[in-house]
Amino acid sequence: MRKSISTAFFSLVSTLMVLGIVLMGCSEWVLFKNYFARDRYETLDQVVGVTRRTAQYLAQQAALPEGDELDALNTKLEIIGESAEAYLFFTDNDGRVLIASSPEMLTAQAVPDEMMKKAAASGADYYHVFGTLDGVLTEKSYVTVSEMCDERGSQSGWIFLCSSGRQLTEFKQQFWSNFLLSACVMLLCASILTKLLMRKLTDPLQKVTDAAQRFGGGDLSVRVEGVEGEGEVADLARTFNRMADNIQTNDNSRGQFMGNIAHELRTPMTTIKGFVDGMLDGTIPPDMQNHYLQLVSEETGRLARLIQNMLDLSKLESGEYQVNARMFNIWDTLTGVALSAEQRINDGMIEIEGLTMDEKALVYADPDLIHQVVYNLLDNAIKFTPAGGTIRFSVEKLGPETEIAVWNSGQGISPEALPYVFQRFYKEDRSRGLHARGAGLGLNICKVLVNLSGGQIRVESQQGEWCRFVFTLPSQAPNPGGMKRLPDEAGGAPAVEDPASMKPVE
Repeated sequence: MRKSISTAFFSLVSTLMVLGIVLMGCSEWVLFKNYFARDRYETLDQVVGVTRRTAQYLAQQAALPEGDELDALNTKLEIIGESAEAYLFFTDNDGRVLIASSPEMLTAQAVPDEMMKKAAASGADYYHVFGTLDGVLTEKSYVTVSEMCDERGSQSGWIFLCSSGRQLTEFKQQFWSNFLLSACVMLLCASILTKLLMRKLTDPLQKVTDAAQRFGGGDLSVRVEGVEGEGEVADLARTFNRMADNIQTNDNSRGQFMGNIAHELRTPMTTIKGFVDGMLDGTIPPDMQNHYLQLVSEETGRLARLIQNMLDLSKLESGEYQVNARMFNIWDTLTGVALSAEQRINDGMIEIEGLTMDEKALVYADPDLIHQVVYNLLDNAIKFTPAGGTIRFSVEKLGPETEIAVWNSGQGISPEALPYVFQRFYKEDRSRGLHARGAGLGLNICKVLVNLSGGQIRVESQQGEWCRFVFTLPSQAPNPGGMKRLPDEAGGAPAVEDPASMKPVE
């Protein structure tokens, strides 16, 4: 059977309280009982001293007095008993009762031998016992037993002074009835307070539970509302909300990511299918087929580059690649990438500035990864630099870092688009209003690679005039232990198997 937190907590508290109350009641009862007995025995011991003279008188008599003398003796014994709220009787050495202040309190005229032996074996002036003396008394009583001696000091009998235990019985009944009433009131108050306390605790937990169930059922928009303040429960609610925000954001990104992939794959495939169908059904004449086959080839290449980019990102996020960092001259990389794109630069009538073969700027990174970063940035600059425009390279050492920049003239990027240019599938042409080429993965890969190399990348732009991408790299090798893995939007430590094989991205 499932138990709620409130039920389990109440059961635990109730059990502990009942055990505590029972323990307290028993200890209090033992304390009162011992105190009551001690008080009774002290009083009886004092009375025994008074009765010793009467005991000596009886010891001197050959037989019990009779007539008025016996009445006077009985009266004296009654007075002694009443003064101590007790009754007494005398026995000989064998335990036979000689005289009693209240004969009606006795059910026998002799004390059993077993009881007499216990009194004799105690060796004390006073022997105390609580009971009926094995049935001699009509009720349980506090009994003080003491020897009585004759003039020669020889034992001549025993004095039994008894105080009724009825008061203890009445006190016991009253004590336990009051105690049980108090215990019930305490349990009732504790139940109410526990209920209020647990409601304050379990209500927020129930909200978290309900939200978690709905969230697990697929409602990613649900959040825990109305849980404020400090404490573990409030922290749990806030943590749940943050977790839900992150999961919803990741889910939205994943959905958008899959939608973008589908869109980017569908566009070239639709084009290819249209051209092929046109050639098959004769819509495209034979003399134009070579032209359309060239378009099909371009779209196929675009599709292959998109798939390669997706594979590259997958490899970067898998954490398999170990960065092969070393010191190298960043100018060699910049110059090599520019020379490899010389034909495209000339076709676009673009002027290159800032390149030099004489300067040296050492950085600590993986040359293959940085080559890919520079290639992507230059490819991006070529696409969005108008005919007659300029692309400018610059390198500047800033303390422990070296800053590398690729600047190009052109339309630039709007301020609203700047925060998003490094996101996957973000189309640069949406902000610049130029070419529709590219899947929007190149700059995202740049960000991942730069972060993996221990640097940062950013973009600056003046809309309608220029755009500038800047990234930093360490100027010297780090402490022993290798390069640190830095967080990036791709998550985890990116990796590639063969960075040099990564295809140009659009």
